[in-house]
Amino acid sequence: MKRSFLPVMALAVTVTLSSCGGGKTAKKEELKPAPFTGAKGEVKIMTLDPGHFHAALVQKNMYDQVSSEVFVYAPEGNDLKEHLKRIEGYNTRTESPTAWYETIYTGSDYLEKMLSGKPGNVVVISGNNRIKTDYIKKSVEAGLNVLADKPMVITADKFPVLEEAFKIAREKGVLLYDIMTERFSVTTILQRELSMLPEVFGKLDSGTVEKPAVEKISVHYFYKNVSGKALVRPAWFFDVDQQGEGIVDVNTHLVDLVQWVCFPEQIIQKSDIQIIAGKRWPTVLSKDEFKEVTLMEQFPDYLAAAVKNDKLNVFANGEIVYKIKGVVAKVSAIWNYKAREGAGDTHYSIMRGSNSSLEIRQGVEEKYDPTLYIIAKYGTDLKTFAANLDKVVKALPQAGLAIESVNKSTWKIVIPAELKVGHEAHFAQVMAKYLEYLKDGKLPEWEVPNMITKYYTTTLGLKLAKETR
Repeated sequence: MKRSFLPVMALAVTVTLSSCGGGKTAKKEELKPAPFTGAKGEVKIMTLDPGHFHAALVQKNMYDQVSSEVFVYAPEGNDLKEHLKRIEGYNTRTESPTAWYETIYTGSDYLEKMLSGKPGNVVVISGNNRIKTDYIKKSVEAGLNVLADKPMVITADKFPVLEEAFKIAREKGVLLYDIMTERFSVTTILQRELSMLPEVFGKLDSGTVEKPAVEKISVHYFYKNVSGKALVRPAWFFDVDQQGEGIVDVNTHLVDLVQWVCFPEQIIQKSDIQIIAGKRWPTVLSKDEFKEVTLMEQFPDYLAAAVKNDKLNVFANGEIVYKIKGVVAKVSAIWNYKAREGAGDTHYSIMRGSNSSLEIRQGVEEKYDPTLYIIAKYGTDLKTFAANLDKVVKALPQAGLAIESVNKSTWKIVIPAELKVGHEAHFAQVMAKYLEYLKDGKLPEWEVPNMITKYYTTTLGLKLAKETR
């Protein structure tokens, strides 16, 4: 059912009323928020300055625990318009339409109005990354739960602000969490589960710089379709001072997966990380390519320093080689302009163990479908190995899995179609997990220290890459 948008003025009245009360209100704000119970509609979302399409993907589905009224605080502009168009698209689609009701405030004091009025209890932040860290800190200071898109921080000098935000969130009794969609890819889940089975994987190698124990490569494209429509990206997305370089943006997912897959549910401290090397390089875009994805005729003035020979150089590519708990890992983020027909964003991953390697490929041979391969080490008793592999795969919690021989030492996991969901569907899975945490009143004990260490790794990796260029 299509829902109309509430006039801006109605929200202004709500904010004014909720701000009344003088000293008594200020005293109440020192108290920890009421616990969540899982009741219908008790989670009330406030969307802050949505400049990235991920803000809308959080609302691609509806949730019983989440109120259908969402409060949007943002400056006027194209970012807001594009966000609302996406929400309206979900509301009016033929199949499983949503019923969101967006209450919008667009005054220049949008942030102050949200923090003082607080008509909701969870802030969704997905937009310009230069200001995101400050948005996060101010939101938790106001006693609000925060669900933030990655990256939470893009520079080493801002990293202490994020650390402080986590400290404040703990003191205020609110949950600060980032959106790690890649944990919900079935191939990644299976790679993680198989790596914990000694009879198949053995023990994780320590690795070397030349041959890391774990390596992950993520390839993305500036031109892409989202929810069935060509994505219009804001021009600031191509400004690394606002979006962040690839080494601190997409690599956030990869560093997270290294922690999550290699050291399941273990606390990882900053002292467990040693950055070995960092590298960065640009993707070069023509004016026509820039226009196709932003609908802008010219490069804006703030991109002038990145324009060489009438082409835009975007430092969207980055690589970090580092040690984590003594294990050598390598993560690489790569951005190209447009994928070939039938292709899209791709993920490559390999974990090297004493008995086998677990490798996720998503290339032409796989028809761009993520596929998990198990490659036995040289000298392995292949007959025994295959029998063990078949046994453990059939015992995994995911129904319908099977193994298929590729060659005498390599097998792949055959995964039923119903277990494969796309990137956009992962946002609903992240939201469902976050709602569980809100009801529990806490995150797993390893999540916060590992988030802090994750951003320490990416920001320090960028710092080193810039110093060694």
